[in-house]
Amino acid sequence: MAESELYRKGDAMRRQLMGDVEVEKAARGVYSDPVMQKFLELVKETVFGALWTRPGLDLKTRALLCVVSDTCTGREPELALHLRMALRQGWTEEELTEVLLHLSGYIGVPIIRESMIVASKVFREFREEKS
Repeated sequence: MAESELYRKGDAMRRQLMGDVEVEKAARGVYSDPVMQKFLELVKETVFGALWTRPGLDLKTRALLCVVSDTCTGREPELALHLRMALRQGWTEEELTEVLLHLSGYIGVPIIRESMIVASKVFREFREEKS
């Protein structure tokens, strides 16, 4: 398949949001599978190329929206990925923790507990990588 302009923009945006280390790690892991490579091609073009590059919201806000969406729908693997993106976009552990705690009043304590467990692990790994 020929790479479209949206695909190229999406590939660059994904690297910007995730960082080279995480992109390469994913390429050796889940995206080493041919079926998942097809999924990734689609996501680079549609999600990263068409959505993340739209005007109107900055990347920091978009990252937080993903954290909230993942939390509310109980998408733990995606939550870990988007928490990492949010940290890379300048959100602090304290701010992200407060967002999760605030959501407990609206979506329930059990799902927030699970999300906090994910966040704790991501925060620890992110701090370790930075030092």
